[in-house]
Amino acid sequence: MSADRTDELFAAVSRAGYYPEIVAGGLHDAVAGEQVRAFVAHHEPTFDRDEIRRHMTVLVLTPSRVVLVHTDEHPPDDLLPKPYTSTTSEAVPLAQIRSVVVTRMVATDHAQLEEALLTIGWGAVSRLDLEPARCDDPECEADHGYTGTSTGDDFSLRLAAAADGGQAVVQLLDFARHLSAATAAGTAVGHA
Repeated sequence: MSADRTDELFAAVSRAGYYPEIVAGGLHDAVAGEQVRAFVAHHEPTFDRDEIRRHMTVLVLTPSRVVLVHTDEHPPDDLLPKPYTSTTSEAVPLAQIRSVVVTRMVATDHAQLEEALLTIGWGAVSRLDLEPARCDDPECEADHGYTGTSTGDDFSLRLAAAADGGQAVVQLLDFARHLSAATAAGTAVGHA
């Protein structure tokens, strides 16, 4: 049985210093009292013209779900006349996870892990890329319809040692290992 990492999760949110009470509140509600098996907390500043906006993504693996919590800063707009923060959470049952894709980028000169990309698919978001179909005849002007590909792309997170620190990349890969094991075992993970 995996250890409960709930205290570590909330300590990481507090250390990030990005609206810790707001992020923790969203996490607390979304995790709903389940044990935390693995997590990634990623705080990312972005530059928008003359402003810096911050964003935080937290991924949590519980015995039955993957929980995603996103917190963003927003400038004043039609919704609110002053700057505000929004937190959105999504909980996906492990049984619905269709794919866990992990890409590792390693510097070949010294075999050092530089970046990792985790993509999780559960079928909520699909992208359809279409282009005109063609035949092999270069003189053909007939309409052959369209061809394309459908790609599931529900969530992706890319971390780089240079920008986020080597430990962040290791933590993302650790989360991916735990998630892969959980989806392989179904929701029975932790009961073995």
